[in-house]
Amino acid sequence: MNTPESNDSGSGAAGRVDLSAVQREFERTLLGGERKFTRVQVSERAGISMERAERMWHALGFATVPDDEVAFTDDDVEALRLVAALEDDGFIEPEMESSLARKLGQTQSRLASWQSAMFLEFLGGTQLPPDEAIEVAGLLLPAMERLQTYVWRRHLAAAAGRAVAGSDELARGVRAVGFADIVSYTRLTRRLTEAELGGLIERFEGTAADVVALNGGRVIKSIGDEVLFVADTAAQGAAVALALQDAVTADEDLPELRIGLAYGTILIRLGDVYGEVVNLAARLTTECKPGRVLADRELAAALDGHPAYNLHRLRRVAVRGYRHLVPYAVQRADGVPKNR
Repeated sequence: MNTPESNDSGSGAAGRVDLSAVQREFERTLLGGERKFTRVQVSERAGISMERAERMWHALGFATVPDDEVAFTDDDVEALRLVAALEDDGFIEPEMESSLARKLGQTQSRLASWQSAMFLEFLGGTQLPPDEAIEVAGLLLPAMERLQTYVWRRHLAAAAGRAVAGSDELARGVRAVGFADIVSYTRLTRRLTEAELGGLIERFEGTAADVVALNGGRVIKSIGDEVLFVADTAAQGAAVALALQDAVTADEDLPELRIGLAYGTILIRLGDVYGEVVNLAARLTTECKPGRVLADRELAAALDGHPAYNLHRLRRVAVRGYRHLVPYAVQRADGVPKNR
């Protein structure tokens, strides 16, 4: 792909790449077309009010655009039309429109930040000139889109299968919830370089994702030094937690973890989880000693008599929101092999 060159012979810049032109071409590649419309024009073409369009724009995580700025493309118009059609046809409740946009925006923003950093790191290693970098981006973009669609469909199929085959408890939102928290994370942030800290977080998140998936759980989100996961049964929750401790202990590059588990009814909304069970798991994590797993009374009751686990009642503690929280230490029963 050729880019315009400066003809300023007085500056001796003949043949130099016009970076502003490269930037415009890069933007066209990513946005799928030229910026053509102001926010008034894009809402008119989508057939929705400007207030509604702006509300959705903010929910997606984007800043306010001045009235006279040409900032939107044909794809922006089509996206607004699509969301409006989903609501008008009854697939999305009006009150859910902004929530859906917000969750999509948060998820995609994080993914885009990671991908852009990866792409810049790649360019730094190859030392490609800007015009060739645009060509590489043009090749990568459709490949990444196809891969993201594939992963999304796979997860959607798995979620649908769980919903169809689920028990009455699963239908009511009964799950095991776990928090895994890196010990002494604040001290690590002071001691490690940015690159070392980034590598640590990447290794921790990768290990957690693998272990949780292998043992039948699902990662809900990672927040720096902490991973929140859920499992469909109390036994799966315990299996995930103990296997995660085993994996971290076996990896000399990872610090110790504290893991708290709780069991009961949770609110599952737009991919996130809420409720007292989530709070209990978080509180238990703060009380947990490094390398151990603590559970609440409900999870301990659900595992009572299970041949694979031993639970030991500990002294009650007072934590924020709970004055008489009774934790249980979770361990494997003698002779039970370690999880994967």
